[in-house]
Amino acid sequence: MATADDCFTISFTDHFIEAVHSQEPVTGYTHSFYRYPARFSPLFARAIIKAFSQPGDLVFDPFMGGGTSIVEARALGRVVVGSDINKLSVFISKVKTTVFQKSELTQVRLWAESIIDRIKLNNPPVRAVDWQERGYQRNISGKVTWPIRKTIELALNHVPELPAKRLQNLARCALLRTSQWALDCRKDIPAAHQFRQQFLFYTDEIITGAWEFANAVRESDRIHKLTGSRRALCLHRSAAGIETDQRVKGYPAPALILTSPPYPGVHVLYHRWQVQGRRETPAPYWIANSLDGNGASFYTFGHREQKDLTGYFEKAFAAFSSLSKIADRETILVQLVGFSDPSWQLPKFLSVLKMAGFIELKFASLANSLDGRLWRCIPNRKWYADQRGDIPPSKEVVLFHRLS
Repeated sequence: MATADDCFTISFTDHFIEAVHSQEPVTGYTHSFYRYPARFSPLFARAIIKAFSQPGDLVFDPFMGGGTSIVEARALGRVVVGSDINKLSVFISKVKTTVFQKSELTQVRLWAESIIDRIKLNNPPVRAVDWQERGYQRNISGKVTWPIRKTIELALNHVPELPAKRLQNLARCALLRTSQWALDCRKDIPAAHQFRQQFLFYTDEIITGAWEFANAVRESDRIHKLTGSRRALCLHRSAAGIETDQRVKGYPAPALILTSPPYPGVHVLYHRWQVQGRRETPAPYWIANSLDGNGASFYTFGHREQKDLTGYFEKAFAAFSSLSKIADRETILVQLVGFSDPSWQLPKFLSVLKMAGFIELKFASLANSLDGRLWRCIPNRKWYADQRGDIPPSKEVVLFHRLS
């Protein structure tokens, strides 16, 4: 293990440390487009990006999830690449990193206002038969939930009225956010008229966030005199084998790999909503116009109850081995990771990283525990885990690595 203070001349200010430990809600820019599971704080991402990269550098997130890191990096004038095996993640991240014009956002707002009367329940139904037959409306067509399902169907039927795919995707995000509010992890399902009101509210919120993000990107590019095509690249693929992907071969080595991989032994529903209890629905993919046929373990590197988590660590090794091949000696890998039982999972995780070609760095000025690492607590976070260790699942560690 290397001592990071010997390798870097970074001065960690009180502001940086406060940002890393921030427990503020995830807000700002386009972060409120969708409540993706296990999101980390934008303040945390921003602090890490500023500390370990410069404007014009490449920042890469191989498990981008809801796109927090690439949104922040893009707003700070970095070149950004993200990847994820979840189509829902890729859809959301692409929309969140799109730089819209004011006229485009106005079109979406006018469209949302224009359909409100046309998505009332007294309108003739327009059934999404193909999606229904494939099971994407599972558990949302019951006695209490069918009004929400019908309202969503009616609204989606009007999405093609918008003239461009990027505007249609923004509209889908507004519907996705509203539908998540109405259905996911709720005991009481709202009425259809409440859904329509909330849809306009979230449309306004999303448009405001998209405009703030667009302005931040343009201002950052202007200040740092960054020119050329600087669009974020969001890839639907595994991190394993990323070094062979022709779409990333033209990029330089990333200055920073900032990510939060699946947590060992922890079950997170990245791909389903839970309706009225634990009844799962794949409805978000229907709303996002993306197909999905995978089980929960596909997104978490394997089932949390697998003995010794062998499958998890094999997949982690494959991913980080590929990341070591696109990195160079200047690349810093920063991860936020949680464990169901860190007593044995953390040492195993670190050994996998070492075998993949990375060596851990420790910053004495950041350490807040006897192990010399930086741990942070996430309020109100609960996981389904195979077992409980000494550290609760709401506590996560920030790990720093570079090529060994």
